[in-house]
Amino acid sequence: MSDIVCRWLNQEVKLSRTVSPKALEKDFSNGFLLGELLHKHELQDDFPLFSEGRVSNAKLNNFSRLEPTFQLLGVQFDQNVAQNIMTEKHGSVTKLLYQLYIALQKKKKSGLTGVAMQTMRPLAPAKLQNMKSEIYREQRLGRRRQHEMMARIQAAILQIPKVLPNRTLKAIERHKMLVKRKEAEDVLNEIKAFELLIKREIEAKDSASKVPTAGQTTADLLSTYSDEEYMKKIQKRLEEDTLAREQREKRRRKLLMDQLIAHEAQEEAYREEQLINRLMRQSQQERRIAVQLMHVRHEKEVLWQNRVFREKQYEERRLKDFQDALDREAALARQAKLEHEEQAQKEVEIHERITAERAQARYKKHYLMCAEILDHIIDFSTKVADYRNLTHNLIPVKIMRDWKELFFSGKPIYEQASIEPLPTRFTSEQLIELSKRSLLDDNDYEEYKTFTGEWTLPEEMAEASLPPNNNILGHVLRTINEKVHPPPPAPFVPQIPSFSTKGCMLGKTCSGKTSCLKILEEAFHIEILSIDTLVQEAIQAFLINETVTEDLVDVQEKGESEKESPEPKEMASVTTIHAKKDSRVEGEELEKAQSVQDVKASSMARLSNRAQLGAKCEKLLKKGRSIPDVLLIQIMVDAINKVPVEKGWILDGFPMTVTQAKLLEEALTGFNPDQHEHEGKNYKKSTLVYDPTAPKKPPPPPPALDFAMLLDITDTMVLNRVMGQEKSTPETTFGMGSRSPESFSEDKEKTELLRDQIQHRILGFLDNWPELETWFSEKQDILIKVNAEVDKRTLSTKVQEYFIAELRKKEAKAKKKLEEQEAERKKKEEAPPPEPPPPPPPEPEKEKEHSPKEAKGKGGKGKTSEAGKTQSPPKEGKGKKGETSPKGKEDGRTQSPPKEGKEKKGETSPKDKGKGSDKKSSGKKSPVEESPPPPPPGPPPIKPGSEEWVYVDEPLAPEIPQYLVPYWETIENSYINTIKAILRQIRDERHSVLYYLHDIRLNYQEYLQRPDHKQEFVSQWQTDFNNLPDDLWDDEETKAELHQRVNDLRDRLWDICDTRKEEAEQERVDIVDESWLQDHLGMLMNHFFSLMQVEINRFQDTKRLLQDYYRGIEGKIPMEISKRGGTRVPLVNLDDDDVPQIYSKIPVVPRRVPSPDGIINKPKSKVSLKRGRTDHCIEALELKYEGDEKTVVNVWQGANSAINHMVNAEIHLKNLEDEKENMPDEDKEKSPQQGGKGGRHAKKPEKKKKAASPEVSPVVLTPEELEELEKKKELKIKIKDEHLAALQCEAQATQFRLELIKAKALAHMEELLKRAVDVYKLMDKWLGARYLAEMASVEKLTEVAHYHIETSTRIQHELILNGEDFYINGDVKVFPDPAPPIRPPPVEKEMNTYLTIKQLNTLRKEFMEMAPKGYLGNKHFTDILYDLVTLNLGTNHLPEAWLHLILPELQELTSLLTVNSEFVDWRKFLLVVSQPWPLPSEEELLETLERFKAIDEAGKGTVTLQQYEQVGLWFTGDVYIKIPEDPYEPLPFNRAEHLIEFFFDLFADFQKDPPELDYFQMLLYFACHPNAVEGVYRALSLAIGTHVFRKVETLAVAENQVMTPSYTDTVTIEELPEVEELKEEKERIIVPEFLNKETISIPTLLKVFQGIKDAQDNHRFFENEKIENTFSEVFKTVYKVIGSNNLEPVELATLLKHPFIQNLLLTYKEYKLPNIKGILQRVDQLQVLSEGEQKMIEEKK
Repeated sequence: MSDIVCRWLNQEVKLSRTVSPKALEKDFSNGFLLGELLHKHELQDDFPLFSEGRVSNAKLNNFSRLEPTFQLLGVQFDQNVAQNIMTEKHGSVTKLLYQLYIALQKKKKSGLTGVAMQTMRPLAPAKLQNMKSEIYREQRLGRRRQHEMMARIQAAILQIPKVLPNRTLKAIERHKMLVKRKEAEDVLNEIKAFELLIKREIEAKDSASKVPTAGQTTADLLSTYSDEEYMKKIQKRLEEDTLAREQREKRRRKLLMDQLIAHEAQEEAYREEQLINRLMRQSQQERRIAVQLMHVRHEKEVLWQNRVFREKQYEERRLKDFQDALDREAALARQAKLEHEEQAQKEVEIHERITAERAQARYKKHYLMCAEILDHIIDFSTKVADYRNLTHNLIPVKIMRDWKELFFSGKPIYEQASIEPLPTRFTSEQLIELSKRSLLDDNDYEEYKTFTGEWTLPEEMAEASLPPNNNILGHVLRTINEKVHPPPPAPFVPQIPSFSTKGCMLGKTCSGKTSCLKILEEAFHIEILSIDTLVQEAIQAFLINETVTEDLVDVQEKGESEKESPEPKEMASVTTIHAKKDSRVEGEELEKAQSVQDVKASSMARLSNRAQLGAKCEKLLKKGRSIPDVLLIQIMVDAINKVPVEKGWILDGFPMTVTQAKLLEEALTGFNPDQHEHEGKNYKKSTLVYDPTAPKKPPPPPPALDFAMLLDITDTMVLNRVMGQEKSTPETTFGMGSRSPESFSEDKEKTELLRDQIQHRILGFLDNWPELETWFSEKQDILIKVNAEVDKRTLSTKVQEYFIAELRKKEAKAKKKLEEQEAERKKKEEAPPPEPPPPPPPEPEKEKEHSPKEAKGKGGKGKTSEAGKTQSPPKEGKGKKGETSPKGKEDGRTQSPPKEGKEKKGETSPKDKGKGSDKKSSGKKSPVEESPPPPPPGPPPIKPGSEEWVYVDEPLAPEIPQYLVPYWETIENSYINTIKAILRQIRDERHSVLYYLHDIRLNYQEYLQRPDHKQEFVSQWQTDFNNLPDDLWDDEETKAELHQRVNDLRDRLWDICDTRKEEAEQERVDIVDESWLQDHLGMLMNHFFSLMQVEINRFQDTKRLLQDYYRGIEGKIPMEISKRGGTRVPLVNLDDDDVPQIYSKIPVVPRRVPSPDGIINKPKSKVSLKRGRTDHCIEALELKYEGDEKTVVNVWQGANSAINHMVNAEIHLKNLEDEKENMPDEDKEKSPQQGGKGGRHAKKPEKKKKAASPEVSPVVLTPEELEELEKKKELKIKIKDEHLAALQCEAQATQFRLELIKAKALAHMEELLKRAVDVYKLMDKWLGARYLAEMASVEKLTEVAHYHIETSTRIQHELILNGEDFYINGDVKVFPDPAPPIRPPPVEKEMNTYLTIKQLNTLRKEFMEMAPKGYLGNKHFTDILYDLVTLNLGTNHLPEAWLHLILPELQELTSLLTVNSEFVDWRKFLLVVSQPWPLPSEEELLETLERFKAIDEAGKGTVTLQQYEQVGLWFTGDVYIKIPEDPYEPLPFNRAEHLIEFFFDLFADFQKDPPELDYFQMLLYFACHPNAVEGVYRALSLAIGTHVFRKVETLAVAENQVMTPSYTDTVTIEELPEVEELKEEKERIIVPEFLNKETISIPTLLKVFQGIKDAQDNHRFFENEKIENTFSEVFKTVYKVIGSNNLEPVELATLLKHPFIQNLLLTYKEYKLPNIKGILQRVDQLQVLSEGEQKMIEEKK
């Protein structure tokens, strides 16, 4: 009601203020709007006197003026109503306004004015109203006079003595209250007395009536029964009198109270007048004075009030201005806050987008990596599959190993591009192929070098030991390399360790680094270095021309010292910086002491280092370029060098990249990890021998930083801190209290710049941190991670704890280092003094007994580390193996002491063939020692190259190392590259062999399957056989002739098979004899011979290098290279032609061709893999192989002989040189030296002989000269022993590798021969199997032919003889079969009461002619059905069961189809009788509607037949139809497919061309349901395109199970149970009612509820015009009531709430499918009964 009243007041009355239902009582509480309402209706003339205030006087004034008007209108209004309205009581205003609305409507209808209404009022009420008005008017005038008098009294008040207390108003009021209280007490006492009296009377009556007699009781009962009605009347009268008395008493009391109030008012007015008169009776002077005083007082009051008012105005203005300023600031703050939030949101969105892009890029990267790996896996699998096909599932191990290496290295296995020949410019694919080839070459060379993989020792060499390392050669190479390339000086290591802590603090922007570092700086007094600050200071130093003053003398001395002794960069920089400090101090002192001219003369000024770096930075920044990392590191190192040594330092946010970290490490420690790793890798790759005595490289120095602390924080927290969302960030809130405005503005600019750059900074940190984390955690192990997502205090506490822990670690390390140094110093002090050197003769024996340290002191470089000691057994063996045969070696990894004996035995002759030469040379001399008696037997002599051996360290001419170093590099590179090239050729040869063997297998198989032309003879014979006349089939002579022809055919076919066999054997012999195997065996032999040549070349070059080196030590001139050249290993001549002139220097071995007699008479060799029949081709191959095997062995023996010859020649040359040098001395001193030991080795006598030679003539030589001569001879002997030991060790290793090459060559050749022989034997096996199969197929053909001859039958199907297969082709016949019969078309059979498709179409056509619009009168429809039933004979319009229907049953059927009208929809009738078809569910209907809408792009609502067939319905015609075996039986009828076509004909409009179907109207027909309400809801769902929610709905699964029966089960609508019955069984879910927000229009609603049948059928029963527009008008009314004044579409949920629509849903029956099955079943039962009775009658008859 409040809404209606408010709409009336706002829209019709249009009050000055808009009224809302919520504030209705408050708006009308003062009565102003009521007066305005009455004034607009011309009933309140005094409305200008109304007040809008809400004080009590205003309300009283307004309601006093309203009361007469309310009385005039007859509206109930009194004091209580006014009180309720003024107190805003709920509902009071609404009730009064409703009464006013009714009264004003009556006034409006009658058309009376206010004056007319006043005159038409009855006289008594009018008079009473006038009296009340007069009373109120007098009261108002009295109050006005009273107020005026009080105002005058207040203005003229004087200081008059107070009246006596008993005469004041308070006393009067107190007296009145006492009177009232006394009266109340009196009344209370009287009530109590009355109640007591009543109580006593009741008690008395009770006591009197306690024991009544029987007679009295009976009389009382009789009187009670008789006077009951009378007593009731009396009681009622008493009650009415009591009520009337009470009312009178109330009125009397009220009247008395009013009189008392009026009397008191009169008395008060009288007292006031008396008081005024009394005051006025004073003297005139007093009045004058009083008036003056009043005037003065009034003026003062006015002035004071004006001043107060003015101050108040000023205060209000100030407050207003202040409030306005506050409001402006608040608005600006709110706007800034909103802008800040928007900016923060944008930054977060940008960050999220960047994060998503990074994640996408990372995902794409990983995806591409995975895709590449997957491609490699697929390539690897396919390659394996290919080679399994090539090698019969036996892939060589070497090939598989190469594939795995390529796969694990990420290289493609398949060839990407050809690199043969090498192009001048490589493509990316060719570069990949080069890298693949290089990788495989390196692996092959590594296997060859380490004797692993393919180069593992064979079984015959398993017991032999690996060749040892040539320690002497390694020492020689190290010596000459150090002379050419001196090693860098050892890095400077301070003696006293530093206790200061060095570190860096890293993290994202706003993670709290600076704040924590400031706290650490204050707490621990450390230096904080920020790269930003340092760069700014450097630029500022350049701008102010910061200079450094140094003494000229100091500068010159510094330059000279730098030239003489260069030091590491870091130390130089440190010293220069300290020098700068000292010079600066000295310069200041000189300025104080001396004059300016003296300072200029003795010193010079230049820019400081920091200023110079600042100049470079400013130059780059002015160009807009970034500062490079090297310059940043220089600035940082310069600042670090200025920090005192005893003071620690921490870098703030530096280094930012891993490059900066490495440069900083190199600058502070002088150690470059990348260069160190690169040099180590190169050294390992490029050395063939090594020196175990070489000093080890110093370990890398400790990290320059003691710790690297990361303040970990998320990106979201960074953005929040930057955008100011988190106010407690450490970096932004530290030290904000003591900042100047300038610093605050700078910080503001920095903050804005930071906000602009925050995304780039976060991305930069995320890009660089993974590498930095790897560097600090894995490489240096100094990373500390701290969670920075905490408050400032907690973070600073954590950082301090970690820093203290690092300080303690540093102190512990420094103390430990000091203790170690102190212990070493004490150990050196306590060590005994070195013993004096022994005399010269026993010096070698004492050297053996001394420790390695003493040996080093005497020999120079003979000391080895502990690691070298552990390798001593192999080194001892290395020198001894070179002196024995290659097969007498042991494993170098497990040498044992017995090898020393071998060394002693082998010292005289390294080879068996070389022993003779040594013996001859020693036998010629027969040396005799003249030395003193031999010392007592001691330990065995030291072997050259062992750990105890002291190498010769004599000065060498500088030209010799400069020549030998590049010479050895050439030897090494040539050796490695040639080995790789040869191994690559062997690897490629293996692949080509596999492909060739596979190709010849395939080609031979294809050759065996070549066409044989036997089918032509078979076809000709079959044609002749089938053309034989019929009368000759049973003739015996004819059969004999036919058998003979078959035998001739068989012989001819066998001859063809024999010929083909001979051709295949010849083809196999040609393949075996095509010399491919011989050529490839020769190529393989040449490859291995080339390996032998490489090893011999290495030995020759090494021998030459050793010879030049030791001759240079002896001071001799190196020998010239022989013109004859070195030893050459012969190669196999693959061609019979003469060798070209270019290769004339290379010896060639001819291939040995075995004689035919030798091939026949030679027994089978060991290579034969299988015993069987003799195969001369394979035996010839095996015989040739044995010749090649002998060639390999001969070449190997020749190479070994050449090695031995070169070693013996070198030993012989040494002996000849010694003989030449010692010849004169031996002639002179031959006799004194005959008493020496004769059983010593060849070398020992020489030593003794040389040592004793100076003692022959003691008279001529002085002792010093004798000692010098003896030392020279001992040095010569030592050089000779060392040279020969190195040569013998190298020869031993070379012979070992030559023997391994020979073994591997034989293994490869045997493997190749085995593969080829296997293929040749497999070809022979295929040939034999195919020949036998062809013979068997010919035999089968013969049997089939003989069988048909004997049975005298023609061969109908074609005989096929294809190679080794024989079969009868059933698809091809020689003579054709009779044509099959034509299958009749499918015919639909009648089933019980169901109409066929033909019958449905017939009825549709008849109904279409009668009523094109689809509606027939029910009587007319019944007549049509009755005519069809009775006149159906011969027409077959209806099934047979329908012919038994009678008129009442047809009328019942019509009544089922007639709903809410007198008409029948014949389309609905045909839809019902066309069953069975699947009843669609609501979901299926909606899906079908969506498909129709999708194909109806124009939105016309109709589709053509083509579109209809394309969309289809909820069921299809694709039903499995079993095809009958009988060709004369028709195919089953597909009813579903024909039903879909029938539904289009049923609902389409054929008046259009082409016919069009209104699919929505059709689906509305299919929305019908056995339950009418369910059908209506289904139709509404189609109208809005989605499901309509109801209050209670069943589960979707249960609904689908009931509403969508399958077509194959032929469930009809009549068989479906009622929905009410289903609800009891199905589980329900509660769905809120009216949830649909979809809108529906009136035209769509009229399509669903068809109250109008727009039919135009011309027959007299059509009366639909009478109910035209019924639903249309109702729906329009409903839409207007709902709120759709313009009839726009409304929400379905709102529409369903209307009562009419809800009633329509329950009563509309158009969507109910009638159940006609009951009628038809009853007819069937009657028919069955009648047929049964007829049969019984016939049986009785």
